[in-house]
Amino acid sequence: MSDTAALVQLTAAEMAEKIRNKEVTSRELVEAHLAVIEAAEPQLQAFLKVSAQEALAQADEFDALSDEDKAKLPELAGVPIAIKDMIVTEGIETTAASRILEGWVPPYDATVIERLKAAHMPILGKTNLDEFAMGSSTEHSAYQNTMNPWNTECVPGGSGGGSAAAVAGFEAPLALGTDTGGSIRQPGAFTGTVGVKPTYGAVSRYGAIAMASSLDQIGPATRSVLDSALLYEVIGGHDKRDSTSIPEPVRPAAEAAREGAKRDLKGMKVGLIKEIGGEGFQQDVLDRFNECVKLLEDMGAEVVEVSCPHIGYALSAYYIVMPSEASSNLARYDGMRYGLRVMPPVDVPQTAANMMSYTREAGFGDEVKRRIILGTYALSAGYYDAWYGSAQKVRTLIIDDFNKAFDQVDVLICPTAPTTAFKFGDKIEDPMAMYVNDIATIPANLAGLPAMSIPAGLSGDGMPVGFQFLAPQKRDEVMYKPAAALEAALEEQWGGPVWKSMNTPWLEGLNK
Repeated sequence: MSDTAALVQLTAAEMAEKIRNKEVTSRELVEAHLAVIEAAEPQLQAFLKVSAQEALAQADEFDALSDEDKAKLPELAGVPIAIKDMIVTEGIETTAASRILEGWVPPYDATVIERLKAAHMPILGKTNLDEFAMGSSTEHSAYQNTMNPWNTECVPGGSGGGSAAAVAGFEAPLALGTDTGGSIRQPGAFTGTVGVKPTYGAVSRYGAIAMASSLDQIGPATRSVLDSALLYEVIGGHDKRDSTSIPEPVRPAAEAAREGAKRDLKGMKVGLIKEIGGEGFQQDVLDRFNECVKLLEDMGAEVVEVSCPHIGYALSAYYIVMPSEASSNLARYDGMRYGLRVMPPVDVPQTAANMMSYTREAGFGDEVKRRIILGTYALSAGYYDAWYGSAQKVRTLIIDDFNKAFDQVDVLICPTAPTTAFKFGDKIEDPMAMYVNDIATIPANLAGLPAMSIPAGLSGDGMPVGFQFLAPQKRDEVMYKPAAALEAALEEQWGGPVWKSMNTPWLEGLNK
């Protein structure tokens, strides 16, 4: 194995330790990952834009700091990161993987980007996604399909398949995603990575391109639970520019992850969600899930079954609330102020309304149009109360179910996704089959809960399986302890991280 290949396969926390010990510089880390990106992108296509010069300049700026100044920075300082192209970056094209924003270079940074820059974490580039984060496979990107590093014939999940694939394929040690109904966690399950959706409002959404404002949340995509905790602590915290931002300090997630790695869960009560699993779930997924439950019990956790009786309505409620909010949010893409503008043909009246119509027809893909139509219908006169209003009432019932469950247990658990990664084209023609992929992740978004997917092993065909933890609102740190404990127990069982069994031909032959 080359020095570059060995370096990029460290966790972000291990890279940070090497920086502190002066065994490696930030520039060397960036150069190593840029080399992997160059070798891997023809096969993975995880990035829409690689910002090599910007990343190297940011690394040099960090390396030039004094030891005293470096000591004041977060633990991950100097470690590079990739950004889902749903998050605006000053001076770097941001498209949301849509033709309607092609060529748009934002004049400002999202709050999370400001915090990454303040932490001197170089930005490697922008990753691919389903257009406007609408999809579960990254097949709805207007630009390219991203491949799953475990099997390039399979999807990496969605909508944040680019971020998950970049981390799984060692193109980046860390990435940011956005999660509206599972868009960080489901790709995490499909790619054998850790995907975290923080509590709604725990991480600022200022500068995240809005899809469904009451559901969207920025969060980490990483290769370890500790890395996710450290990244969450960098990006989290109150932001007065986001009206939904929680005015509280960041929860001590890294401390909880390090405590969990000791694998002592005595006194912890874990609730197994009765309504998620069984029919429609792949047997391999259920087998890996049950094996993980046994490991939690072996470490001292008390596992009990809990019921969330209204969770079966979550998918239906979500696919009314989300398209309704998306329809409203995407109304701003009208060809007037920024992005694509398509003028009507000469034989059509040259009105603003016609220009908007032609622009949106050309700029939006089929899935985005489908959701805009659904949402506009649900919000229309005569249907608002029957559809959107009723969905919000169901949402309240689901929140009540979770509140009652957390009166009984510390954390909840369930599989992350019903299946492992499927092949390209298998579900693209059947929207309902695609939507059902999010059946286990959507409830946390509706309730605003923090939730995390970690690798739970491999299916019989060698594809990763995800295991999901959910914690009470504003108690994100609670899920990091059992997640880190399970991760440590599984790695002992496997003889190392799950990715050790992944074939990575793009790492072979990298220069020493």
